[in-house]
Amino acid sequence: MAHRAPASLNPPPVQRMNTMSSTEVQTVTPGAEKAKLAGAVLLAAGGVVAYYLLTKQGALAQWGSLIGLLLAGALLFFVSEQGKSLIAYGRDSWREARKVVWPTRKESLQMTGYVFAFVVVMALFLWLTDKSLEWVLYDLLLGWKR
Repeated sequence: MAHRAPASLNPPPVQRMNTMSSTEVQTVTPGAEKAKLAGAVLLAAGGVVAYYLLTKQGALAQWGSLIGLLLAGALLFFVSEQGKSLIAYGRDSWREARKVVWPTRKESLQMTGYVFAFVVVMALFLWLTDKSLEWVLYDLLLGWKR
């Protein structure tokens, strides 16, 4: 008769959780997505071109066409898959930044003081090292006294 370990000694199976927000990887961009991106670039470039071509119509026409076409290009970009993934990345980054435990004002000032003190000590050390080497090389070894 084979000996079996009690059920309490057998560990439960490990379940892996998906920590990535998006597991889908798309390597081939469909034609519609490429058209959206090309349209966004053309709209943005058209805004810049219109700004320079409308110099005789006045500043309102120049800035209106520039801002309007840039906004249209941005809108077209953000409805594409790349734009949606950029928005998702921004959301994930914002969510991660909210998880950060930021130092208090006292801790920040204290660490800044430590950094400044270290910089002063290192500056003194390097200055003393430089002057010591200068004295040894120029005054003792070479005899170039000033």
